[in-house]
Amino acid sequence: MSQTNGAVDTWEMVVVHKAFRREFGRVAGLIRQVADGDRRRAEIVADHIAFLTDGLHHHHTAEDEVLWPMLLDRVGELDGELVHRMETQHETVGTLIARANELLPRWRARADKTTGEELANVFEKMSVALNEHLTDEETEILPLCSKYLTQAEWESLGKRGQEGLPKGAKAFVALGGILEDATPQERTRFLAGIPLPARVLWRVVGKGIYRRELARVQG
Repeated sequence: MSQTNGAVDTWEMVVVHKAFRREFGRVAGLIRQVADGDRRRAEIVADHIAFLTDGLHHHHTAEDEVLWPMLLDRVGELDGELVHRMETQHETVGTLIARANELLPRWRARADKTTGEELANVFEKMSVALNEHLTDEETEILPLCSKYLTQAEWESLGKRGQEGLPKGAKAFVALGGILEDATPQERTRFLAGIPLPARVLWRVVGKGIYRRELARVQG
């Protein structure tokens, strides 16, 4: 069991978590606001839902493949149980995502209230399970990351997660979502970690892309 000097700062994970909490907390309401048979509106909301679930899936996959193995190799038995609890919580959320993915094509095609209500119920459960997981991760796991991981290892997790980020205009939608609830200091630090050309594009066109997509989704 090895231990680092505790210098790893995991602040950016909390910023990303804010976006997941907010967005998944909104989904059930977005679904229920779609009028019965309004397939045009259902298409917009369904696209947004797929965007969110894909993002969460990639985020969790990076943790499953990179973070949990590193921690289990270093922490003691008691803390190892915490890591296993994180894995179980991922499975719970993953099962709900799978069910949502089964319902989403049907609702997208029909925009029927029955399927929509079932889908909304799935996302209500997912929001509760996800909030529990994110809280446990922030209070129990991130301190272990700071203690047992090196800065290079923490950055490798970030790079693994970035592989699943969308490209093109959707990248600005993802970035805008992350920055939405960030504090001014967090926003400055987060943007500082992005290559200069991307930062310039964010200021010139990215903010507008995000705001237009936000308006489109919220209707």
